[in-house]
Amino acid sequence: MKYGKMKIVLLLLAALFLGFAGAYTGVKLANQGESTIEQSANKGATEKADEQAATTPKDMQKVVQAYTLIKQNYLKDVDDKQLIEGAIQGMLTTLEDPFSSYMDAESMKDFNEQIEAEFEGIGAEVSMVEGKVTIVAPIKDSPAEKAGLRPNDQVLSVDGKSLEGLDLNEAVAKIRGEKGSEVVLEVKRAAASEPFDVTIVRDTIPVETVYNDLKTINGKKTGILEVTNFSEHTAEEFTKQLDSLEKKGIEGLVIDVRGNPGGLLNVVEDMLKLFIPEDMPYLQIEDQNGDKTPYYSQLKEKKEYPITVLVDEGSASASEILAVAMKEAGYDVVGQTSFGKGTVQQAVPLGDGSTIKLTFYKWLSPKGNWINEKGVEPTIEKKQPDYYYSNPIQIDDPFGFDQSDEKIGNIQKMLSGLDYEPGREDGYFSKETVKAVKEFQQKNDIKVTGEVDKKTAGLLETKIVEKIRNGEDDVQLDTALKALYK
Repeated sequence: MKYGKMKIVLLLLAALFLGFAGAYTGVKLANQGESTIEQSANKGATEKADEQAATTPKDMQKVVQAYTLIKQNYLKDVDDKQLIEGAIQGMLTTLEDPFSSYMDAESMKDFNEQIEAEFEGIGAEVSMVEGKVTIVAPIKDSPAEKAGLRPNDQVLSVDGKSLEGLDLNEAVAKIRGEKGSEVVLEVKRAAASEPFDVTIVRDTIPVETVYNDLKTINGKKTGILEVTNFSEHTAEEFTKQLDSLEKKGIEGLVIDVRGNPGGLLNVVEDMLKLFIPEDMPYLQIEDQNGDKTPYYSQLKEKKEYPITVLVDEGSASASEILAVAMKEAGYDVVGQTSFGKGTVQQAVPLGDGSTIKLTFYKWLSPKGNWINEKGVEPTIEKKQPDYYYSNPIQIDDPFGFDQSDEKIGNIQKMLSGLDYEPGREDGYFSKETVKAVKEFQQKNDIKVTGEVDKKTAGLLETKIVEKIRNGEDDVQLDTALKALYK
């Protein structure tokens, strides 16, 4: 997802990976603000903050005056903590940097638990884009993925309550919830003229972040490693699964980071050290003064086999660090232009369990390029089939012969994707479309009418989501596999 604006990917805590992770560099309804590259606060940053606190500006007295004025004169009682945390939030807001934020002790506790173990929620990475809570990518095998949420979807309301005016943390708090509980999200999708509702049952979100597969392409054993998030143990698991594939004699490798919102900076560094040789940096970090520090591996030479990397609009932050480094090392990147997150945040604890996440650095590619708000462009651009981008069907009255509507075009797209033949996809309900609908209804044991009512529409959506999740017609992966041996 490429935005020409500031965006944020937070791993939504419980509901969506809510957090300081990096797409997003900071996924999942995480990274998200996008997922941000999360680094734990270092001692130096904390000490520097403490030193500055000892020499507060003269105008800070105004803050004390305001606090005293409110406490002594405001009509209602106001909690001290509320005022203090409000002041911190206010300072961060003036930075106009969606990647810099404040998390209270409770939110930090939830985030740390999410990093270390399973968590409960809908499982989607989100971003704040132009004041709208925006999906970066659903987590693999999560309720959000099963419900058909996709990158760029905007969440307008939760259980009928608008998110307008809320910050990302507040929005996430409304979305998250316990396993088994139900939440209704009102979603706006660019390809749909009207918002639609998505009902999701929250669940335990899987913590596995690396998946492997082995295929034979042109007679050659080919490994596939899918990385869904850069969390605490991802590099360790990635290395283990790569070793396993290499022992099986792979002759090529695809690294799939589609829909991966990012995560921990040190994790993607450890992974790049397996592929980027010592004669070029795998990453550069630029500080506030414009000084750049390159980082190198100790790897003597590249792998003997060819490698391609898969990305899409949901690949962000740490995923982009990996993709652009591999690209500049001479490997093909296949798919669609990535999210575009090029800053690094550090989480600085305030001593009471709360934390400020602040943008400290830019990250640059090995050659010094900054992909922020641009994304990583693939060397081989490839989109998925049209039905991958179809929208949920929202209807009141059935659609039937001789009607015309944008939603009918979406239905026709789904029918085509399921190998029925509607005859056209322009939104006109033709005789061929009637025939295709009847064939679909008959095959799925529902009343054969040739019209699309709510039941037929719901089943169409379910079948399309299942087909996508099963990886059928994954032309991006097919292209990446073929590119290995071109």
